[in-house]
Amino acid sequence: MPDHATSSHPAVQAQLDRLAHLSPGADVLGLERITRLLARLGDPHLSLPPVLHVAGTNGKGSTCAFLRAALEAARYAVHVYTSPHLVRFNERIRVAGKLIEDDALAALLAEVLDQADGIGASFFEVTTAAALIAFARDPAAACIVEVGLGGRLDATNVVRPLVTGVAQLGVDHQSFLGDTLEQIAFEKAGIAKPGVPLVTMRYPPPVATVVARAAEAAGARLFAQGEAWSVETAATTLRYRDPGFDLVTGQPRLAGAHQADNLGLALAMLRHQGALHVPEAAMRAAADWATWPARMQRLGDGPLTARLRPEQRRHGVWLDGAHNPSAAEAIRDSWTAGAPTAIVLGMLANKDATGVLRHLLATSAPCHVIAIPVPGHDHHAPEALATLAEQHGAASARTAASVEDAFDILASLRVGQSVLVAGSLYLAGEVLRLNGEEPD
Repeated sequence: MPDHATSSHPAVQAQLDRLAHLSPGADVLGLERITRLLARLGDPHLSLPPVLHVAGTNGKGSTCAFLRAALEAARYAVHVYTSPHLVRFNERIRVAGKLIEDDALAALLAEVLDQADGIGASFFEVTTAAALIAFARDPAAACIVEVGLGGRLDATNVVRPLVTGVAQLGVDHQSFLGDTLEQIAFEKAGIAKPGVPLVTMRYPPPVATVVARAAEAAGARLFAQGEAWSVETAATTLRYRDPGFDLVTGQPRLAGAHQADNLGLALAMLRHQGALHVPEAAMRAAADWATWPARMQRLGDGPLTARLRPEQRRHGVWLDGAHNPSAAEAIRDSWTAGAPTAIVLGMLANKDATGVLRHLLATSAPCHVIAIPVPGHDHHAPEALATLAEQHGAASARTAASVEDAFDILASLRVGQSVLVAGSLYLAGEVLRLNGEEPD
């Protein structure tokens, strides 16, 4: 799958151009290529600090953010590998707490690509290898590694983890992972390792059975929400419990009711490993310290939001990737405030637009939709998205050529007191760039 990564740094761009011309291992999952590549590079994955490995359809990135916040609050230096990036490729690789520098990134990509001849490694496999080299060479107390796609055959599954976690499960990437939740659960739970804790959320019984069988087959110790740990929320607090432990934190700063479970998963992962001491105060800090751009992010004042009228920003201008139905369902009630709303929506062609719109438009407030393209990617035609929006009850549906044009149209129509931009993380990155809020 093409990544369309670019960089303003010439040396990084030169290596990204080399990456873009790789032969296709791109659309075939498997560990054979990454294993061969890492062997040529000295097997850096065998020399990492303790690894916390996180899979899931939705919420795995937020879980990683909570893990990082807790560990850094405990004064640990932490490496983090996540994907995709939003604005700069460097966002994927955080070395001891800081985004990797351009010169270091260019050198690592060149080193990997120089050893990749004849392997047919994919874009993600090469970038994973680069991250693992960086993490093996730079001292840190822990590594947080987010699965790219699936789990069992994902390039990150070469790591030897301290603890593994599986976040919310939903139907996405069907051409790679299968059409049912049970098939997808099997792939995600494939990160389980012998003797390593596998911490999961609560799933419906058929899905939970698949996960339990995968854990048993791998020899992993399973700690499932509702059985081994739990979270309860009140108006301003969250209570995490497991046998012999009870912790009250503030509500997560990350917006959305679903973030309570993501925080709970992160706390449970920390509680069910034994190598890193994380004080209760650091666990509490995670609720307030964690940030994760473009996941129910309320945009600040900037060039893009300034295009809207003040009354249209009354309840916030929100940004979320929301590229599959389960993600859309999770955020559905997080941004409406019961007021008239507007959605600017752009989606990749291989995503379930009907499922996303069905959830986003299931609100009591009138909702106006502006459908737009996703620049540089195969996407649903805006006209088709607008038609679907009308079919699912939008108060009105129009198209625009860009997110800037969409905001200008909303301003001229004077509709909405809360605005959501959603449907694609690639689109989210463009929004952050336009509004001057690039992740750091």
